[in-house]
Amino acid sequence: MSDTINQVPSTTPDFTTEAANKLAQLFPEVVADGKVDIDKLKIILGVDVDDARERFGLTWPGKAQAIRAAQTPTTATLMPDKENSVDWDATQNVFIEGDNLEVLKVLQKHYYGQIKMIYIEPKTSDLIRPAVAA
Repeated sequence: MSDTINQVPSTTPDFTTEAANKLAQLFPEVVADGKVDIDKLKIILGVDVDDARERFGLTWPGKAQAIRAAQTPTTATLMPDKENSVDWDATQNVFIEGDNLEVLKVLQKHYYGQIKMIYIEPKTSDLIRPAVAA
């Protein structure tokens, strides 16, 4: 690993604002008072809008809340732990411990195109089922 420290913004981008800004650049008539008028956008896009009520997809309670949480910017940072790392200067691997969503938010913008694989350890059900005595 390199000892070079690069300056990066202290927060991740606000993707909701970025998307709204891009829509405002492409279709200024659909934005009023900083809010996107979805009905106007549908009219402008015409046949490209899928307005079907019944579609195939994954749904679950809390899906909209999960999407909003993913779009919320984070101020989390990644800190190297060189003391507990094995062969820090030569390795091509990094172990990251933290909240899955927060870590992915940090990696998304700053490390885009630099990561070959991410393995996310699933949460265990230790708190759901009591331990079974042998």
